[in-house]
Amino acid sequence: MTDQEILDAVNVVMDEEVKPALASHGGGASVTKVENGVVFVELQGGCRGCPGARMTMRNGIETLLKDRISDIKGVVDDTDHMAG
Repeated sequence: MTDQEILDAVNVVMDEEVKPALASHGGGASVTKVENGVVFVELQGGCRGCPGARMTMRNGIETLLKDRISDIKGVVDDTDHMAG
């Protein structure tokens, strides 16, 4: 898959599965870019700066995306957790 095809597929999974789950906790996430099969995700709202953000990214978002889209090589937390 090209990076654009991965991005398109990721956006579907984000909209249908990830965003609703995060919204139920006052948070959100968006894909900032895809480069060489690596997906960059920015956490938003209540997820930004949350102590559980790393676990959410690795055990939740990354696991789900890699399970749904086998061409993903990795997921990177692109969030500025220090921003207010």
